[in-house]
Amino acid sequence: MKIKNTLKTMILAGSVMLSSSLMAQSPVVVSSKIDTEGSVLGHLIYFALEDAGIAATNRIQLGGTSIVRNALINGEIDIYPEYTGNGAFFFDHDDAGIWKNAEQSYQLVKKLDYDANKLVWLTPADANNTWAISVRGDLARGQNLTTLEDLASYLNDGGDFKFAASAEFVDSPSALPAFQEAYGFALESDQLLILSGGNTAATMRAAALQTSGVNAAMTYGTDGGLPALDLVVLEDTLEVQPVYQPAPVIRESTLKEHPEIAGILAPIFAELNLETLQKLNGDVAVNGEDASVVARRFLDSISQ
Repeated sequence: MKIKNTLKTMILAGSVMLSSSLMAQSPVVVSSKIDTEGSVLGHLIYFALEDAGIAATNRIQLGGTSIVRNALINGEIDIYPEYTGNGAFFFDHDDAGIWKNAEQSYQLVKKLDYDANKLVWLTPADANNTWAISVRGDLARGQNLTTLEDLASYLNDGGDFKFAASAEFVDSPSALPAFQEAYGFALESDQLLILSGGNTAATMRAAALQTSGVNAAMTYGTDGGLPALDLVVLEDTLEVQPVYQPAPVIRESTLKEHPEIAGILAPIFAELNLETLQKLNGDVAVNGEDASVVARRFLDSISQ
């Protein structure tokens, strides 16, 4: 009986060890939002983990912000790139002064998200992918539009204007409504072309091609297609928008299984300044390359 009990104990112990081993080998599920930059950053994370010998599953371009973030919180994915400034509405924290400071906003969202969800914000890139309103170059030059104050004057004087944007940009209190309130203009429904998803490649293309009369577009600070498509970012002189630095956000349990991930990704994101991100995004949005190809080439270039 003692021998049988000992054998049973050994088998159970072995099962526990095997189960733990299998759990440790579970692939890290990498995801991203549906936009161009999300896909580039998601693939950078995915390939970097694979290059380091960490098994990973690709669920890149899963959906919009709420879909991807909820998937992370619920444990359906393990890591994805998010933006520091989004902490303002994740946590209904409207201290604008903090969110307009890169270091303060990073430290705050890092603390809030860990305390609330046990999510860890890793080292961010030194680039501000803030929301912006851009207009066609011919409109900017013809009407001398360089700032959002100029745009407000143009609109309030009855200027011809049609704006392509995502539903998220139109509806989010921190995006179009915030611009309208600060600068004193209002866009009617017939002045909006709302496109599905959050891909600025589509909004910029609509402006460049004047789809349905569009002459302005929702863009981001790091969009690569702006110069090529002759679109001009209007300066946010009143600093309505917070700083949006991209950073990998990972579940604490996943980071505990793979603590090396922080060190793997930090030097990669350190290379992603504004100009670099604009170029990578431009290779996808303008040159038509696949985001996975662009990400792979970039990783190869910085590892040489």
